[in-house]
Amino acid sequence: MFRTNRQRVAAGLVMALALTAAACGGDDDDDASGSSATTAATDMSDTTESTTDTTEAMTDAPFGAACAQVPTDGEGSVEGMADDSVATAASNNPLLSTLVSAVTAANLGDTLNSAEAVTVFAPINDAFTALDPATLDAAMADPTGLLTTVLTYHVIPERLSPDQLAGDLASLQGEAVTVEGSGEDFTVNGNSVVCGNVQTANATVYLIDGVLLPPSAA
Repeated sequence: MFRTNRQRVAAGLVMALALTAAACGGDDDDDASGSSATTAATDMSDTTESTTDTTEAMTDAPFGAACAQVPTDGEGSVEGMADDSVATAASNNPLLSTLVSAVTAANLGDTLNSAEAVTVFAPINDAFTALDPATLDAAMADPTGLLTTVLTYHVIPERLSPDQLAGDLASLQGEAVTVEGSGEDFTVNGNSVVCGNVQTANATVYLIDGVLLPPSAA
């Protein structure tokens, strides 16, 4: 009887040890599974963040065929313009030299540079070339009147990203500018945005291929 009890005790100890080992093994498996799940979650989070960063970078980038004509370095480049207020930034961009001359004649440079946040529809040089010479001459001959009226019609007193752009926008001059389109395809009063979403220190600039004339001055 004594031998049988010893055998039973030994068998019980063996079984207990086996169960303990199994339990330890299960914890290892759970730890491994938990570690794998954590790694997978981290990888997925990194992928999501990377995709978000890429999408935001694409959204923030300038767009349009004429962007290829903007200098690739220096103060007139996209990166260089971002450092300066809008009138100064425009003066460094060779595509906007005629506009800058008009802004200077109207004495609006300081006004634009000191604005807190604006959107500017900036006619490129070819836009002024296409304008009726009589209209351009009349505007340049009246810098504080007609020219100022025309130029302030190109300015929206708030900073608008492309996804906020479409609609009737009240200009600094007072009359509405109509923007149509979406994505990277916009018109402003029927004129095409040829290089859009260019950032300066205080403005978002959309280069356009025509000069905007307010209805009251047309």
